[in-house]
Amino acid sequence: MTGSAARHPHPVDAHGDPLTLALSGLLAEAPGAVREYAIDGVVVDGGEDLVIAEPVTGRIRMSRTNRGLVLDARFTTALAGECARCLRPLVTRVAVHLDEEILPTIDLASGQPVPPEEDADPEAPRLTDHHELELRPLVLEAISLAEPIAPLCEPDCPGLCPECGERREAGHADHDVPIDPRLEALLAFRVDEDGDSG
Repeated sequence: MTGSAARHPHPVDAHGDPLTLALSGLLAEAPGAVREYAIDGVVVDGGEDLVIAEPVTGRIRMSRTNRGLVLDARFTTALAGECARCLRPLVTRVAVHLDEEILPTIDLASGQPVPPEEDADPEAPRLTDHHELELRPLVLEAISLAEPIAPLCEPDCPGLCPECGERREAGHADHDVPIDPRLEALLAFRVDEDGDSG
């Protein structure tokens, strides 16, 4: 199907991973051919450093070019963490966008390896020897980059009280903070109405 989109709601490779797309069929088509896939509720493990609280949902669009494929994918999920000010647990929604050129590793017609171009990025994503695109590491990296540096439970979170460690919210009592003995002499310092000190 050249120049139009073929919809594949559940792309599954031979291993059953919905984030690995078997693309030999698209590679056999002429430049301009497009395939679209729906991703719904796919669990992605972020390891110890990234707690992904919700399955990944989104859509994938693969376009055939004269060199290989172009990936255009958009996903949403949520990350579990804690507020940077008050340390309360929170869940942050994130949206990620992947826009990559994907080049083949094996020529579909000849079965021979396709050498990378001299100026090509050695870490650029490529298809596997079986003409599959393994999206899982790309999705995980994109989610990691989308993680907020200092998430807040609310925009004006008051943070924690430095004295008692409780969250400073409505009804929180102020504490009498002891004065540094080196500054006690300043208590006797007064300024009169004329601005003279004494």
